[in-house]
Amino acid sequence: MKKAKPLTPQVKFQIALEVVKGERSAVEIARAYGIHPNTVYKYRDELMTKGASLFSEKTPEKEYEKKIRELEQLIGKKEVEIALLKNFLGQGR
Repeated sequence: MKKAKPLTPQVKFQIALEVVKGERSAVEIARAYGIHPNTVYKYRDELMTKGASLFSEKTPEKEYEKKIRELEQLIGKKEVEIALLKNFLGQGR
């Protein structure tokens, strides 16, 4: 038996929305997409738990961008320290 092609995040979101709307049963939705009904419930549960984060003020991307800026600044400081130490050690000989 062939392994099913992985679904895109957009399709998973659509499946979760369909089950939340309740217009069709999970079994009908699963049949339509060729997946197991438990997978439909898994997508629904993931939407329900992670959906609130869509409306939060701090998105994970912004947090990562902030962390990247902080780390870039730290790298810059360390490069200056290394250059100073190399200069100091070079003059001490």
